[in-house]
Amino acid sequence: MLRKYVLIFLMGTVFWGCNSYPLLENVRQDSDYTYKIGSGDHLSIFVWGNPELSTAATVRPDGKITFPLVEELLAMGKTPFELARDIEKILMTYVKSPQVVVIADNFKGIKNQQIRVIGRIGSGTAGGNRGGAGGGAGSSSSSGSSGNSGGGIGRYQGKTIPYERGMSLLDVVILVGLNQYADGNGSTVIRSVNGEQKTYSVRIDDLIDNADLSANVLMMPGDILIIPDVTF
Repeated sequence: MLRKYVLIFLMGTVFWGCNSYPLLENVRQDSDYTYKIGSGDHLSIFVWGNPELSTAATVRPDGKITFPLVEELLAMGKTPFELARDIEKILMTYVKSPQVVVIADNFKGIKNQQIRVIGRIGSGTAGGNRGGAGGGAGSSSSSGSSGNSGGGIGRYQGKTIPYERGMSLLDVVILVGLNQYADGNGSTVIRSVNGEQKTYSVRIDDLIDNADLSANVLMMPGDILIIPDVTF
């Protein structure tokens, strides 16, 4: 009888610790993904044959930029190629057949292209670190090597990362790090699928502790990764 109760208790403990959401599976990433300029991005604007008009600009929180001959122009949400064409239209009043190239760096991107991570990441306040922690001419896409810190103090930390084509769960973990109290296998990804928000489970502990590469799923623009406390 005692063995029966112990078995029931152990089974209940196992299921209580399991993530009830469906497991996130690999999907084909969008080959048409193109980086869109976001607030805080640094832009280099080149006007061929007119070096006095070439300049650098940082996208303001309202999504606009200011540069010679252009007081305000909306840049956020556009690709570098699209912004270059908009600048050319404005400069036509002052310059004959202007040719403009826009290069973005210090990538942040728009929110629906960022990957946001919240939970037990980094060194935190309660323990040590368990994990590790270019634009193009006209139509270039993103290529940042480190995330943009969202910061935070207290129980949970948050961070935003510019999405890169081919980015995997492991790439994200390397960028944010894991706190020693993180429940890797209890983590979830919230993803927009055909306009609907869906939640999936991911297996970070299996990926790192067991080198299970089947758990290294691909991430998508706009994903939210939530890493909760481990339950003892």
